[in-house]
Amino acid sequence: MSERAPERKEEIRRPVPTPTPRGGRGGGPGSGMPLGRPVEKAKDFKGTLKRLVRFLRPNYFELLIMMLFTVVMTAIAVYAPDVTKNIMNMMQKIIIGIAPADAESQILKYFLIIVILYVARFILEAISYLIGNVVSASIGRNFRNTLRVKLEKLPIKHFDENQTGNILSVFSNDVDVVVNSIQQSMIQLIQAALMVVGVLIMMFSISWKLTLIALAILPLYVLTVMNIAKRSQSKFIRQQKELGKLNGYIEEMFTSIKVVKLFGKEKESFDHFQGINENLAGEMRGAQFLSGLIFPMMDFISNVGYVLVVIVGGILAGAATPLLIGDITTFIMYQRMFVNPILNLANITNMLQSTIAGAERVFELLDAQEEVADKDESEFSRESFQGEVTLHDVDFSYDKDKELIKDLNLSVKPGHQIAIVGPTGAGKTTLVNLLMRFYEIDSGSIAVDGIPTTSVPRENLRKQFGMVLQDTWLFSGTIFENVAYGKDDATMDDVIAACKQAHVHHFIETLPEGYNTVLNEDASNISQGQKQLLTIARAILFNPKILILDEATSSVDTRTEEYIQNAMNFVMEGRTTFVIAHRLSTIKKASTILVMQHGRIVEQGNHKELLEKNGVYANLYNSQFLNIAT
Repeated sequence: MSERAPERKEEIRRPVPTPTPRGGRGGGPGSGMPLGRPVEKAKDFKGTLKRLVRFLRPNYFELLIMMLFTVVMTAIAVYAPDVTKNIMNMMQKIIIGIAPADAESQILKYFLIIVILYVARFILEAISYLIGNVVSASIGRNFRNTLRVKLEKLPIKHFDENQTGNILSVFSNDVDVVVNSIQQSMIQLIQAALMVVGVLIMMFSISWKLTLIALAILPLYVLTVMNIAKRSQSKFIRQQKELGKLNGYIEEMFTSIKVVKLFGKEKESFDHFQGINENLAGEMRGAQFLSGLIFPMMDFISNVGYVLVVIVGGILAGAATPLLIGDITTFIMYQRMFVNPILNLANITNMLQSTIAGAERVFELLDAQEEVADKDESEFSRESFQGEVTLHDVDFSYDKDKELIKDLNLSVKPGHQIAIVGPTGAGKTTLVNLLMRFYEIDSGSIAVDGIPTTSVPRENLRKQFGMVLQDTWLFSGTIFENVAYGKDDATMDDVIAACKQAHVHHFIETLPEGYNTVLNEDASNISQGQKQLLTIARAILFNPKILILDEATSSVDTRTEEYIQNAMNFVMEGRTTFVIAHRLSTIKKASTILVMQHGRIVEQGNHKELLEKNGVYANLYNSQFLNIAT
């Protein structure tokens, strides 16, 4: 119904791909996100990063250990080639006959050092990965626990104004992006910075001339990557747009597949799909080609650089102070190690942007305005509870610029049945939502048994109400568990008695598993009418003091409706009951009928009195029965 909530924001957010390293912890041209892909930018990078760092405080020790291990592992990665260089140089000296007497023992010493270094690096890396997994799981658990607690504190209005898919996306996609990329981006950033500095020092220690040649080639890398990435990004953007069209069209067609088949539009639907699919394939070819071109170009430039280093190294080998084979070979290794971290910085930056963008959405949900704090001034006692309801000068609107309920006054005696009728948008469902404080009134007061509802904890207030909605809700579980949902100590006899009163016991007995039959996720293994009967049985078992029926019989046939009416007459006896109905035939026996228009009660009385007034109710009633007669 349109009065239930304001229009939702139509914001569709597609998942951000989780960064997954392809080149291992050591980095490389292929690690991180593919270059050229569009990256989601954070709105407030610095502020969100600071807040994220504060959120990680419980894991500071583990993160510090990981960073220390990364420093040591990077130092080993930088130093190990230098030890290998000494082995190669010593071998060359042995060959040309200028080696010292203890050359073989020195080679063995260097070999043992290499083995120890690589074993140590392996151990540190394994421990680091283990700590990283523990930290990731801990951060994810903390995020989801915090978000789950937050959701309990949010008003119903928040869920009305935000798409359920976006809230779920924060729980799953955004949290996963943050958790999975925190350790990757942090480790890779530290590793890249240390690697560049350490390798550059080692390169200069071998030959400053070869180092200048290697640095001269670096701008070619940067210009090539920037140029191709810029071109491929526009291709990726068009690819994403076409992919969005394809996904939207598939969803539209297959959620309405019966209509498509009814009108024989299968061929037209397939032709249209094929056109979108061809456009997507074309954009994908262009985007993937350009993105894939980056690494061959980088390899080409690298190979040219290596050739230049070898040529110049060969010349320097014949100089007065010659470079040995180990020096040249190790320098080439350092040259490759120097380029990779620099190129990876772009991927790390992209990863950080996606991480912070995901964290922003998590914090936006955590910052959402919570329900007005409960007052614990009074409590209802179920033993002495009467069910008298009074509304005095109540004003309420979902949108402050659009008035809905104004100066509403109502007094309901205990045990009376109040029917609420009126056109869509009149405020019928809103009225009962205000009774249970699903929304807070703008002004006025609502009292139950003379106690203002704002002075009673919401939990205590809502325990006095039972509600059967037009939209049924059943969870994945047994029929027994669904019916007993509102009563923790319910026995099988209690459930069976409630189901008999709701005229659903016979149906349940025909099922192979009876009350132990498991309903699937959306309870699609039973009919809509049977779902409604089970929710009514649940309300009967809950035994509320005030009962709210919101179009409770709208999803059942006439015969089942008669059963439900009989059950409702039983369960409503002695209880204050609010019935929202469009079928006016179901409310003839109500104590009082309220006719609402534009948030106001325009008529009030029993069925006979309202017909005699020949006003709004009489027009609604006669229009329904004239249509039936016609």
